[in-house]
Amino acid sequence: MPLTRILIVDDHTLFRRGLTALLARDPQFTVVGDAADAGEAQHRALEWQPDVILLDNHLPGVHGVDALPALRQAAPRACILMLTVSEDAQDLATALRNGASGYLLKTMEGDALASAIRRAVLGEPVVAPEMTGKLVAAFRHAADGAPPTPDQPPLADGPAASLSPRELEILRLIAAGDSNKEIARTLAIAETTVKIHVQHILRKLDVSTRVHAAVWATENGLA
Repeated sequence: MPLTRILIVDDHTLFRRGLTALLARDPQFTVVGDAADAGEAQHRALEWQPDVILLDNHLPGVHGVDALPALRQAAPRACILMLTVSEDAQDLATALRNGASGYLLKTMEGDALASAIRRAVLGEPVVAPEMTGKLVAAFRHAADGAPPTPDQPPLADGPAASLSPRELEILRLIAAGDSNKEIARTLAIAETTVKIHVQHILRKLDVSTRVHAAVWATENGLA
């Protein structure tokens, strides 16, 4: 596969260096450069045209979520992923509204970050599991002002009919924003078992991510 060219935008020098070193371990990634603020990031993005921009939110001057439109204009083909400590629902909503391809937290493991970058490059939206519940809440809030829609068909006639009782239970916890580890703890089962169930749920619902599954559950009254 061709190299994925990455631009890192963060105002902490040590974090940029550490993230650069972490990503350098993966032969699929190459960090083309970094920037400490939104203005510098826009210039670097325009010059280097990266495939992926990892963007912190707490930048001096202009917050990352507010810098998204200018960065998208500078590098229209880039996937821009928020990588931040902010778990604020408003930041999440603003980021997605302004064109971010994903919203990730700095607390995530390196392997999970690499996986998220790969999925984003393939066109898949990526959102930290901890933020799923807040995304669903934002979806519900937006839907409150929407015009009435026809009654949903009974779940027995839809994809949920193929879900086992355990899978329905896990789907409700996904919609509540629980991570696999939290679901495993709640249900007193192994985390690997949860992962297998999640894969089955996504396949049966014909969706690609747990975020889509959470939205489906909300739309169908399971959350």
